[in-house]
Amino acid sequence: MPSPAATATTSEPVPPRRPASLAARAAMATGLVLAGFLGLVGLTLSRANHEAALKSLHDRLQNYVIAYLAGTEVSRYGKVFLPDAPDPSFSRPGSGLYAVALGDDGFRWESSSAVGRDFSFLRPLPPGQSEFAGPIDTRMGRLYYYAYGVALDNPPRKPTELTYMVAQTEDQFEGERAVYRRSLVLMLSVLGVTLIVLQLLLLRWSLTPLRKVASDMSRVERGESDHLDSQYPLELTALTGRINSFIDTEREQRTRYRNTLADLAHSLKTPLAVIRSRLEAAGDEPGLRADVLEQVRRMDELVAYQLARAATSGRQTFATAVPVAGHAEDLVQSLEKVYAAKNVLCEFDIDEGAAFYGEQGDLLELMGNLLENAFKWARHRVLLVVRMQSQPGRQRPGLWLSVEDDGPGIPEDKIEKVLQRGVRGDERVQGHGIGLSIVQDIVKAYSGELVVDRSPEFDGARFSVRLPPS
Repeated sequence: MPSPAATATTSEPVPPRRPASLAARAAMATGLVLAGFLGLVGLTLSRANHEAALKSLHDRLQNYVIAYLAGTEVSRYGKVFLPDAPDPSFSRPGSGLYAVALGDDGFRWESSSAVGRDFSFLRPLPPGQSEFAGPIDTRMGRLYYYAYGVALDNPPRKPTELTYMVAQTEDQFEGERAVYRRSLVLMLSVLGVTLIVLQLLLLRWSLTPLRKVASDMSRVERGESDHLDSQYPLELTALTGRINSFIDTEREQRTRYRNTLADLAHSLKTPLAVIRSRLEAAGDEPGLRADVLEQVRRMDELVAYQLARAATSGRQTFATAVPVAGHAEDLVQSLEKVYAAKNVLCEFDIDEGAAFYGEQGDLLELMGNLLENAFKWARHRVLLVVRMQSQPGRQRPGLWLSVEDDGPGIPEDKIEKVLQRGVRGDERVQGHGIGLSIVQDIVKAYSGELVVDRSPEFDGARFSVRLPPS
């Protein structure tokens, strides 16, 4: 009998927990810090109040003892008479405030409130000695007491030694402190809630610029705005500026791709039309072959040029630094092999740490076309100069790059023509005539400038590229 097929249950993956918002994080952090701070304040104030209350209790009990001492009289026969109670609580049984006096020959006196109470813990003190203690455990509960020993003169008899003690129950003492603690807790709670509410209001006001950035980003996504164009605090200015640069770069890249495809399609129309018309026309076979090859060559140049344009990345907000020196050496080594018959010497004058902030391919295309053009026209010498150009307030330095040769140079009236796509400085020199146009496209993509003039070093041509700081 076949066993029933086991049913496999697959549990859906649990989505990652969304992090708490900045406002929630700040509120929780503030709440914890505030709770700890107010708790510490409460403990400190409670401790200070306890010390103050103990000092007040000591002084009060001491004053009661002094009041009893001041009113005590001793007869000529040595009999001791204590005064009336300085406080009604001493006359009320069980009031929690007690007075006791011990003397020579078993003398003992107790206030009305202390009748029937056990004060066996009390011991006579030598004259002039005092004692404050508590809370101590007794059969009556926990007590605080103050005791003081004295010697009263009674001529011609010897001095009468007495020990006065006034005690108070802990309940009374703690009852007074309980009122203070309740008031303190209530006050700190109200203060804490008030501070949290104020903190939330301040936090909401402080985060308003971030909400404004998010709102402006939504407007950009909906096509209602081209940039983040609001006024932002200084701390957000750098961030919003880079976001705007990123938006511009993305749009420029999209526009470049679209224009490149349109230019390529338009440029290929004429060669394709010529090929089609020549193939459709019967006749001249040798002429047909030459025309078709010429149009294929043009199409090859156009495709190479447009692909190079499309590959240009342009200025990037988050581009990494590409070292120039190492890539320059690799390019020159390759060109020296290609133009070995000319025995060209290429010299470098490159700032230490010079870097290009962009795509490595753009740097190789830019520097490679300029160096190849110099090797092509140079007699024996080429010079590559690279300088970094810093500017206050800019995060990344600019770049100045020039390539000079000792060739015939370019007359001023022909510079503009040489920079046109498909135009060669000399038809006898092999090439497609698009290298300098590609250089111009790359320089334009990086918001730079290309200048062609005469080399002050070799009296040949000099091509200078200046890329601004960013």
